Amino acid sequence: MKSCKQLLVLAACAASSLGTAPARAADTAVRASFQHAHASPDAVKVADWVIGSNNHRDLPFMIVDKKAAMVYVFDGKGQLRGSAAALLGAAVGDDSVPGIGERKISSILPEERTTPAGRFVAALARNIHGKEILWVDYAAAISLHRVATGNRAERRAERLASATTQDNRISYGCINVAATFFDKIVMPAFKNNGIVYVLPETKSLQQVFASYSEAKGLSAH
Repeated sequence: MKSCKQLLVLAACAASSLGTAPARAADTAVRASFQHAHASPDAVKVADWVIGSNNHRDLPFMIVDKKAAMVYVFDGKGQLRGSAAALLGAAVGDDSVPGIGERKISSILPEERTTPAGRFVAALARNIHGKEILWVDYAAAISLHRVATGNRAERRAERLASATTQDNRISYGCINVAATFFDKIVMPAFKNNGIVYVLPETKSLQQVFASYSEAKGLSAH
């Protein structure tokens, strides 16, 4: 994982230049549009908060709903550009083990394979194999990328296509999506960076998104 990180220093530096979101009182009249896509109440609440408070700085953004194993991509105005199923970290949890991004994949224990929750400035880059990825949590070496199919025993493509979410927990922490979704939706949307919001599964929204608790009215609907 460390060698991959070294190759992506420039991408991380570019993303970090966006800094944190400006503080602004939420406009409860502004809502994100999921169009006809089904979404959980938490996904709707967070998307509305993002738009209402301009937490995304008018950048494209993504909601990763771990409980539903779904990804939603929006433009800067909160209009849905696409949604898709996702594969996630095999272990349940909202935090990454400190220093895990510097360790070899072979040393990562099953219980450490979490997809961390939080707000992340994301940037497109290439991995050590020259393939495009969306760098999400640089410190923890977490990215979103086309579904990995190298290990046939994992049946990742089949897991992604199945109707249930029970088999979507398989990765070391990275987020896998269908190749067509990555190419046609993720890459165009994040060509100039964007924000990724990974929803928690063991913590509350208020615990993970500090300014969310300040958004009056959005947590009630």
